[in-house]
Amino acid sequence: MGDAKLINVQTSGAQANWMQCLGPNGIFGGLDEPEREMVARRARKKHFDAGELLFQEGDRCLGLHIVAAGRVRIFKSSPSGREQVLAIEGPGSTVAELPVFDGGNYPASAVAIDPTEIMFLPREEFRAFCLERPEVALKVLAAVGSRLRRLVDLIEELSFTTVRQRLAVQLVRLAKTSASKIPEGLAFDLPDSHQEMAHKMGTVRELVSRNLTRLAAEGMLKLDGRHIVVRDLARLEEAAGDDL
Repeated sequence: MGDAKLINVQTSGAQANWMQCLGPNGIFGGLDEPEREMVARRARKKHFDAGELLFQEGDRCLGLHIVAAGRVRIFKSSPSGREQVLAIEGPGSTVAELPVFDGGNYPASAVAIDPTEIMFLPREEFRAFCLERPEVALKVLAAVGSRLRRLVDLIEELSFTTVRQRLAVQLVRLAKTSASKIPEGLAFDLPDSHQEMAHKMGTVRELVSRNLTRLAAEGMLKLDGRHIVVRDLARLEEAAGDDL
């Protein structure tokens, strides 16, 4: 794991930018401005380059990570190197809340997707702050509960659906939320590479590519690299099954 670069935040403008990630929707949203300033002063500001690990599964938990800018992918890896994405967190999100409290090691790895700025609160300081402000601890509990629900949904999806179904679900969602209507159908660009899609769907790149090709051969799609045209949305919805 590379050493993150410490960020010098001295000017009031820079300090204000860092404080934006502490509210109003995150676990620090209930704090007033002086209290958020106190958190910002106690935090260490770090920069991670794209592809740089924040921490690795099994590492000792040293504290709480708050995403100020950029995106972080949380994932598990198999001994063979296969990955399963558990979550992608953006500005305002916190990472590794649970091991901060239970004293265990990090249960998964986290890597910066983009150049990423992190506010890092050492474990003991964050625990002491939660004792001073119990509402923050309750928000942490809510965040952990929300993450647990997402993981239960992920387990259900991986256990009871095929790669074809999971892929069809993603394509239908993109067609309904991101597509432009053209004479041939609904057109959009895939936001992820086949490898990234495989990581999110719990499979390998070859199966994603193979199933895209099959859906196209069956007349549901037209493929041109990342550019997709959904020609038959009704049939694609049938391929997705009951998971929409």
